[in-house]
Amino acid sequence: MRIVLGITGASGVIYGLSLAKALRAHELHIILSDSSKKLIEEEVGDTKRQIRELSKHARIHDDGSFDSPLASGSFVFDAMVICPCTMKTLSAIANGYSENLLCRAADVALKEHRKLILVPRETPINAIHIENMLKLSRLGTVILPASPAFYPKPKKISDVVDFIVGRILDQLNVTHKKYLGWKHV
Repeated sequence: MRIVLGITGASGVIYGLSLAKALRAHELHIILSDSSKKLIEEEVGDTKRQIRELSKHARIHDDGSFDSPLASGSFVFDAMVICPCTMKTLSAIANGYSENLLCRAADVALKEHRKLILVPRETPINAIHIENMLKLSRLGTVILPASPAFYPKPKKISDVVDFIVGRILDQLNVTHKKYLGWKHV
């Protein structure tokens, strides 16, 4: 499976980094926004090492590079996930504003009717956020807020992260053992 993963500057970059690790067996293309690089440093640390680790199993694309194959509908991919997704990015996608490679690749996903999964990590949300999410949902986008469940009784942060990553993998039809489903708890 060929997957495009966008990581934006919303808090929660650990979700995107963990998802990238879970998708190592697939062809993975990653777009890191400039803000995501700053947040990786703040929330996880050592941005250069994190990017080096990602590049071992994925192709990293510069967010400002419109000559990337990801900017073209002729570059076929199975799904795109933006995790975490800022409301700025969500708004740009909902309104067709392809200001960077990340938004352009999402626009390609929409126009080519490919699976698009957005993982907003924002709270509270306002009516504009809700309207943009509704607009995208009506176009077939999966809106998967980073809202973990607590029925699995998480004991550490990685358990909470794994739940969200597992739910994303479920949407991608990727088998995993990130969390036990409701009936197995």
